[in-house]
Amino acid sequence: MTILIPAYEPDERLLDLIEQLCDDQLGPIVLVDDGSGPAYQGIFNIAAAFGCTVLTHPVNFGKGLALKTGFRYIQEAGLPDYVVCADSDGQHLPHDIKRVARVLQNQTTPGIVLGSRRFSGTVPLRSRFGNSVTRVVFSLTTGTKIYDTQTGLRGFSPQMLDWLCQIPGERFEYEMNMLLTAHREGYTITEEFIDTVYLDDNQSSHFRPLADSFRIYLPILMFSTSSLVSALLDFTLLFLFQRLTHNLFLSVAAARLCSSIFNYSMNRRYVFTGGKMSKLQQSLPKYFALVLLVLLFNYGLLYFYNEKLIIPLAAAKLLTEVSIFLFSYWAQRRFVY
Repeated sequence: MTILIPAYEPDERLLDLIEQLCDDQLGPIVLVDDGSGPAYQGIFNIAAAFGCTVLTHPVNFGKGLALKTGFRYIQEAGLPDYVVCADSDGQHLPHDIKRVARVLQNQTTPGIVLGSRRFSGTVPLRSRFGNSVTRVVFSLTTGTKIYDTQTGLRGFSPQMLDWLCQIPGERFEYEMNMLLTAHREGYTITEEFIDTVYLDDNQSSHFRPLADSFRIYLPILMFSTSSLVSALLDFTLLFLFQRLTHNLFLSVAAARLCSSIFNYSMNRRYVFTGGKMSKLQQSLPKYFALVLLVLLFNYGLLYFYNEKLIIPLAAAKLLTEVSIFLFSYWAQRRFVY
């Protein structure tokens, strides 16, 4: 297997890991120096003396771009077989790297293997809390349960390198985008539980709680914004058409059609494609098939709330939109884009 390690301002723990990997005859090892600067050149020189390939970014571009640089090099150099990515801060042990590689080798179809931490014992609060929140949000919005969405220990089949280089994201959000889009390409996600290692309360982590968390949750925030604007448009048009026609089903259908065209345009361009336009002939039929399904749900719930429970139309509409929000996000992420 090839071991890929992105590194930004590493310390001697990186050298300890490399020495252990060499002792276990694991490799080749590719390091990406993500703009650490002259002060860290000595560490990378020692790594090169151990036989590692060292790729260097002139400035800090972020973990996502560092991984892509490594993937491209591995692909162009024709390095062997499976690729296992590990962090440079000593959190990933050689025997766990071997376990991830072993699972990869036993797979019958290409996929991602995650070295998932159990978060047992003494774990920094920000790490435990951050992963818990991300795990819940990921499960709600994709319908897929992953215990450790933020692990940096990940294994990939060699056929996946082209796809890995095309995933949007430059920093920590790249790893989340990878999980969010894997199902679209038919890649399975397998978890192999590993030891949970935090050294010095994880002080060496370069994760920025506010900025990087915002990047990770940005796709969900963008979807929420698009859905909110579409819902306001749908809400306004519903009352307008209801006043003109006095026909609830016709009003619901006309308002939903107008708001759906707007919502499709926004989601296709900004939410689910990382700035790249999805193919119209692929996503459009699936989206409007979903619109028809949501329309039926919308009318059914609206009729139930308004006619059966005698809830005012405005409140009934609000309850209906809340009821179908998560379903709509999950369906668009999984089947449309």
